[in-house]
Amino acid sequence: MQAKRSEAGIIWVLWLTYGAFYFCRSNLSAALPGIESELGYSKTELGAILGALKLAYGVGQLLNGQLAERYSPRLLLALGMFGSAALNLVFGWATGLYFMLFVWACNGYFQALGWTPCMRVAANWFPLKSRGKAVGIIGTGYQTTAVLTFIIAGWAAQTYGWRGALYIPAGLLALSAVHMLLLLREKPDETGPQRPPEGASASVVNPPQGRGRFTETLWITLSNPSLWLLALSLGLLNACRYGFLDWGVSHLKEIQQTGVASAAFKYAVLPAGGVFGAYLSGWASDRFLGGRRAPMICSLLACLGVLTLLYDRVVLTGFEQTIGVLFLVGFCIYGAQVLLVGTAPMDLARHGTPAAAVGFVNFMGYMGAFVGDQLTGHLVDSQGWQMAVMAWAGFAFAAAAVSGLLWNATSQSARGT
Repeated sequence: MQAKRSEAGIIWVLWLTYGAFYFCRSNLSAALPGIESELGYSKTELGAILGALKLAYGVGQLLNGQLAERYSPRLLLALGMFGSAALNLVFGWATGLYFMLFVWACNGYFQALGWTPCMRVAANWFPLKSRGKAVGIIGTGYQTTAVLTFIIAGWAAQTYGWRGALYIPAGLLALSAVHMLLLLREKPDETGPQRPPEGASASVVNPPQGRGRFTETLWITLSNPSLWLLALSLGLLNACRYGFLDWGVSHLKEIQQTGVASAAFKYAVLPAGGVFGAYLSGWASDRFLGGRRAPMICSLLACLGVLTLLYDRVVLTGFEQTIGVLFLVGFCIYGAQVLLVGTAPMDLARHGTPAAAVGFVNFMGYMGAFVGDQLTGHLVDSQGWQMAVMAWAGFAFAAAAVSGLLWNATSQSARGT
């Protein structure tokens, strides 16, 4: 009973810890209209700033996935949280395009110190049979904080100008870092040898040691074809996902001729839908699919493509329809994303390298997000919003097709690939 209480406590510490990173990542969406208005940058130039974070974040995921196998997750998380909060303050002081691009890229790297250390801790604590549910619950954290970020950053931008959308979230992330340092336990027994959770192999908890470990874990990761398919699928999904997250407030503000706070409040419903999607997809794949994640991922991504096409129509019709479709879009995005970004790569990792697998898949995912941001900015400037939204739908359908290639993959079958 005590062990169960400890596991529950760790879930909720990780829930808030990783979720808090979104205060200083998703907040720029609410600042973009003000930056465009005050500083006169085009959407192509704003897309370059947004893409800089994705590029640095992706590279950071690849590197930090390896570091999370070697160094204390608590240390890496503290560096990421305090560093990202500080860089948000610096970004608020900036006006030059290239300096803003540099600072937001640095923020991307520090943001990349969040997920892989959290997944390292999750792999220490939870066996395969309950991992989908545990990571699903943790995944609802960044949907919840994304809701709060849209609301808080939108209100701050409306009240204090676009810089308020940077400063207030920075304070919230710093407070969350203090909470993490006080309460996070990295493994079930931090005072003695680490024991694997029930149902997990010892290598999951204590991966191979040695001077060649970085190159060994990198090779183990890159030689796994299942991870490449997950990575490509996540890259395509992220191109669609960050279309909504990064550009959605600007889209609604221009199409519906509304204020930034109103548009941000409407968009808060998207990650709210993601809370339900993230939890239910992990639970359902554990309960009904025997740990097979691909059927759930593929189905949700196909639905996302259809809903994105529908969104392009209903955004012109009214408030209720827009809210309803955005809720379902969030459900599908995060139901698939939380499996692709955490549960599935941990399941399909070889030889006890879950953090490295998660880092690689995330790296490829954010390369897709980088391309998506550049393409969206260019399409809006050259052809208008409708063509950009069509591109988001195309990314979702392509991601569904790629993930379907892993339809029957399980942790056991992947070890033989």
